[in-house]
Amino acid sequence: MTDEVDRIVAAWSRERPDLDVAPLSVLSRVSRLARHLDLARRTAFERHTLELWEFDVLAALRRAGEPYQLSPGALVTQTLVTSGTMTNRIDRLAARGLVERGPAPEDRRGVLVRLTPTGRARVDAALDDLLDVERRLLTALPEADRTRLAELLRVLVAPFDA
Repeated sequence: MTDEVDRIVAAWSRERPDLDVAPLSVLSRVSRLARHLDLARRTAFERHTLELWEFDVLAALRRAGEPYQLSPGALVTQTLVTSGTMTNRIDRLAARGLVERGPAPEDRRGVLVRLTPTGRARVDAALDDLLDVERRLLTALPEADRTRLAELLRVLVAPFDA
């Protein structure tokens, strides 16, 4: 079985025999898979009238557990965006009735962002669809290979998360 990456690597090997193009065999596939995954996720979320970034914020709140609330700073950390971007996102989600702002009990100046019942229902349904899509993307791999791939990818990703 060959794929487009095999053709790209072969072409570079032919045109630039002086270079070791082996990293392309792995990382070009990761990049192509990421594009396919992004499209599949966008499609799954569109069925719930959510954008990718909206799901990210709602999912962070849902994972927090009862009462499904976090500070804006915690949301920034979990979603890897700037505080200004997060403020805009919270405003937009609040306007849609998916989150609400409330005072932080231990800090009168602080704010907590809380998932509304509507937001919780939306993120739960979107997660169900997302997992169905992602399971289908992985069907070509036996379970043992999925586990091994997850372990290998963890080794590559962990330094970026540190």
